[in-house]
Amino acid sequence: MEGKLVERLEAAVERLEALAAGGGISARGLPDSGGDDMSSDPSIVAFDDLMDQYAAKVSGAAEKIGGQVLDVSKLLLEAFSVEKKLLMEIKQTQKPDMAGLAEFLKPLNDVIMKVNSMAEARGSEFINHFKSAAESLSALAWIAYTGKDCGMSMPIAHVEESWQAAEFYNNKVLVEYKTKDPNHVEWAKALKELYLPGLRGYVKSHYPLGPVWNASGKKVSAAPSKAPPSGAPAPPCPPPASHFTSEPSKASSSQPKQGMSAVFQELSSGNVTAGLRKVTDDMKAKNRTDRTGVVSTSEKRTSSTPSTTTPTVKKVAPPKLELQMGRKWAVENHIGNKNLVIDDCDAKQSVYVFGCKDSVLQIHGKVNNITLDKCTKMGVLFKDVVAAFEIVNCNGVEAQCQGSAPTISVDNTSGAQLYLSKDSLEAAITTAKSIDINVLVPDATSDADWAEHPLPQQYIHVYKNGQFETSPVSHSGA
Repeated sequence: MEGKLVERLEAAVERLEALAAGGGISARGLPDSGGDDMSSDPSIVAFDDLMDQYAAKVSGAAEKIGGQVLDVSKLLLEAFSVEKKLLMEIKQTQKPDMAGLAEFLKPLNDVIMKVNSMAEARGSEFINHFKSAAESLSALAWIAYTGKDCGMSMPIAHVEESWQAAEFYNNKVLVEYKTKDPNHVEWAKALKELYLPGLRGYVKSHYPLGPVWNASGKKVSAAPSKAPPSGAPAPPCPPPASHFTSEPSKASSSQPKQGMSAVFQELSSGNVTAGLRKVTDDMKAKNRTDRTGVVSTSEKRTSSTPSTTTPTVKKVAPPKLELQMGRKWAVENHIGNKNLVIDDCDAKQSVYVFGCKDSVLQIHGKVNNITLDKCTKMGVLFKDVVAAFEIVNCNGVEAQCQGSAPTISVDNTSGAQLYLSKDSLEAAITTAKSIDINVLVPDATSDADWAEHPLPQQYIHVYKNGQFETSPVSHSGA
């Protein structure tokens, strides 16, 4: 024991002597970098501990898998490294304006956009890995919090909300590879631990109210826009939207009213009949001499024969996401939209989702009830419902309840995955005319695993003692 201690002391002395010979040691015995070194700051040390304890697990699991999963994991860890550098710079920088903040956070945004581009590409068998990483990296945007009016949740809540969006895809990885490859399961569990409890605990301990800027530090300004020289070609198209913009996000209530809200607003204005033509007596059908009550054979044949030259085009209604009359959120006709979000809701409002395909809806807050109608490959992530969560006439939908739901109803649906939290395990689930319904609940032996329970879709009815007794059909594999 004493020999090992002596060896460690000798190694430390050698490192100090080497630094002293190069003029890199200050009077305090720390590396001298002109006063700009922040590596010994408690918050930076804690961030290193976060990387060693949690990020290393993600890296280790990714190396076992290799390929594209390793590539996206390297980018994810690169984003964390960039955030550490930004935290060190914040301690020496004055708080910038919104434009300056976007420029300051540009290195982090560049890495995040690389991961987003992987998640948006199609055809990869690891698309759920990509989407989990991309959605989770938005948690690093807590560093952009500047106050309650900045348009985002407080840092701790922002990290939690970002992971909730990522968990939808992370759970898919857990379910898909639960029996196929334990390395992928290990990667998904490690990714969750990196944020919960990892990043959340770090932010809670050191930056619960956001980053602390240095009032006497250096200034940051937005990059000046340079005018192109005469004769130069036009600038390229702008890049995709940044995670960090110089304008705060606008609430959905500030958008102009559409749909039924606009109709009722026009009705209340009292100007409804303006511009309408008056119907005169000679325009009425009973007074027209060119019309008779007899329908000719040629007219019948013409109306019953479809046109061979004009094809029938099915009209698609425009997508809609709006609050109608303050009581009902209407989410309709969205196709391929993974970023549908309802933030400003309360327990008296309902959510009705109709005709959506290949989209994901997040509901942040408690609502009275949620209904999915005629949706295909639709994902819904919600917290609490007062009355019920209903799925009607749908195909291939997934829903995750993070809070409580007293009643869940599935009617005339083919394929549904229901993820229930511990608070919603007492929910009464009713199914009718539905097949391939699976319910996933937290595993009793592990908080990170899900236990899958297929609901029976076949029943046997036996007549006994003057009445029919019904029981689900049990299947046994060969």
